[in-house]
Amino acid sequence: MMRKLRMGMIGGGKDAFIGAVHRIAANMDGLIDFVCGALSSNPAKAAESGRALFLPEDRIYTDYTDMIVKESQLGADRRMDFVVIVTPNSAHFAPAMLALEHGFHVVIEKPMTFTLDEAKQLQQKAKEKDLLLCLTHTYAGYPMVKQARAMVREQRFGKIRKIWVEYPQGWLSNLSEKDGNKQAQWRTDPGQSGKSGCMGDIGTHAAHLAEYISGLEISSLCADLSTVVEGRQLDDDGAVLLRFNNGASGVLLASQVAAGEENALRIRVYGEKGGLEWAQQEPNTLIVKWLDQPTQLLRAGVGYKEPLSSFATHNLRTPGGHPEGYLEAFANIYRNFALTLQARMNGQTPAPEAADFPGAAEGVRGMAFIDNVVRSSASEQKWTTFEV
Repeated sequence: MMRKLRMGMIGGGKDAFIGAVHRIAANMDGLIDFVCGALSSNPAKAAESGRALFLPEDRIYTDYTDMIVKESQLGADRRMDFVVIVTPNSAHFAPAMLALEHGFHVVIEKPMTFTLDEAKQLQQKAKEKDLLLCLTHTYAGYPMVKQARAMVREQRFGKIRKIWVEYPQGWLSNLSEKDGNKQAQWRTDPGQSGKSGCMGDIGTHAAHLAEYISGLEISSLCADLSTVVEGRQLDDDGAVLLRFNNGASGVLLASQVAAGEENALRIRVYGEKGGLEWAQQEPNTLIVKWLDQPTQLLRAGVGYKEPLSSFATHNLRTPGGHPEGYLEAFANIYRNFALTLQARMNGQTPAPEAADFPGAAEGVRGMAFIDNVVRSSASEQKWTTFEV
């Protein structure tokens, strides 16, 4: 089979931020066509959004159930191959489960669901149906994050001992949810976002990055969550001490009230022989530090090979000096998902580099991270065993 994959979307219509990002990312490599959508829970907005994006009139749906059922009844030459879910957290589970039950692969925003139990149910359903579930942890798509992970896996730094990861933002320094900011409104609403605000929104990114690069798993933690802005319902700031399953320790900081900060995600990982540092706002650079050698700067760029790994070069798009950023990282996740799905459809095994994207297991661990952090912060017990 040599054709483009067909994508449907739930959510992400007019005035939505992340839906447009997904569509750009999915379109970047020419592997995917956007063919149908139920783009809003508001029928009029769903119809308006579909027309604005030039979807065929009969593929513009005003209800996700109607879309999934009707798409499943179309011929194999027309129906969507997978569905993208870009709704608020509380509206992830039901459409994802329905899509899996009807045989569709799923791409879903993080955190994967509203509760840990829902995440486990989706993981089990995807396994039962032998379907792919891709979780868009964007930062795992950056080439130099791939390079960092490869160097750790190659034991270049010896046993990992220490991990610092921080994600400060400043966009919620005021009570923006009361001033008409729709992104702030749902992210700070426990009924839509879940039991955590800041830690659920960006702390999960930091935790995933720590585990992804290090290859380790958080085994216990000690958390302190705060609601800094008066009148807010969920945490907007927090700090977590971490212990990993190899004995390493770590620190995770996440804040959405760091006034003046943009998206300053940064990670440092240290082993016996050296360490590395990567920052999302300077994504083409990986700083490599050695115990007995000068510090090295590794730069991303097509044509660069040694010492870059195949996982890094597979995800590179532009010549050196041409920055690859958020949209390209997002597109790398879509491309790898698409290549893996195409390989499966053709009865082939995808290359390891293509199969490297976050999935249901990472989604379950992300939801478990939220549960454990909230439980630890509320407890008088200093350390909390990480339970999944």
